[in-house]
Amino acid sequence: MEKVEKIIFIGDINPVEFLGVNDANLKFLKSRTSTEIIVRGDELRLRGSPEEVELVAKVIYILKEEIKRRHKMEEGEIREIMKWELEHARSRDEDSKSFLVTPKKRIELKTPNQREYIRLIDENDIVVAIGPAGTGKTFLAVAAAINYLRKNLVERIILTRPAVEAGESLGFLPGDFQEKINPYLTPLYDALYALLPAETIKRYIDTRVIEIAPLAYMRGRTFSDAFVILDEAQNTKAVQMKMFLTRLGPRSKLVLTGDITQIDLPGHETSGLVEIQSVLKGINGIAFIYFTSEDVIRHGLVKEIVEAYEKFENKSVVKKEKGKEG
Repeated sequence: MEKVEKIIFIGDINPVEFLGVNDANLKFLKSRTSTEIIVRGDELRLRGSPEEVELVAKVIYILKEEIKRRHKMEEGEIREIMKWELEHARSRDEDSKSFLVTPKKRIELKTPNQREYIRLIDENDIVVAIGPAGTGKTFLAVAAAINYLRKNLVERIILTRPAVEAGESLGFLPGDFQEKINPYLTPLYDALYALLPAETIKRYIDTRVIEIAPLAYMRGRTFSDAFVILDEAQNTKAVQMKMFLTRLGPRSKLVLTGDITQIDLPGHETSGLVEIQSVLKGINGIAFIYFTSEDVIRHGLVKEIVEAYEKFENKSVVKKEKGKEG
């Protein structure tokens, strides 16, 4: 079998931080690859198959850039990046169009619409995903955001939702404003905890690499080098939607998700998600994708429930139209 050698200079970072105490990080990397890795002063010498050497070299270069960017990293963080990058790179060969890889799980894109969704996110700055619950709109958007963050394509993730009262009054709930608002943000936390280790989430939130906040907190800001997800966008008023969309800054992505059959706004208010389908149609860099009951991936009954409600609502519309004619 052909073997190649590659030398990587690590004198531009703290070698001890990179290698770990008693070379713990180096041993961790060696245990997950067949590549021979030897330390010679401020150089790493790699020897092995061309594919494995290139893979290990790429992981090392990514770690060097991350250490330079963050100045200080714990051993656990470095090993976590090593593990994730190795798994992610190897998974590409299996079927990169059918899977998303995150630190906690490998997510299969089960339907054509889900695969198209990820493609649109990669190719556009703004993506609007509309469809029923259970189709993966929010979950896949969060997974994509984590991928972008780990690849250093963005510097932070911002997750937001409008705080619309669905049958309850915020004023009657106990606690301060943040405690009142947290229940509305729980689904976003759920998605994060399904995809990232708890300690990583805490570190990212503490350092504001990940921010979760109500839509009202977005006013006056500019989203630069960020992956921003607006969940439950159907409950965004038209004026709020304009405010949110115009926050877009350089090197950023906006993903909006919502179900226009579950609008909780007062009857006289126009949903911003409904309105933008006409306002933004045909603009380059903005893509719309529509999920259906065929994309539901929760319990099998959820698909049947969605379809039953669709039939019921269609019948109601027909009856109203007939009533007007009469």
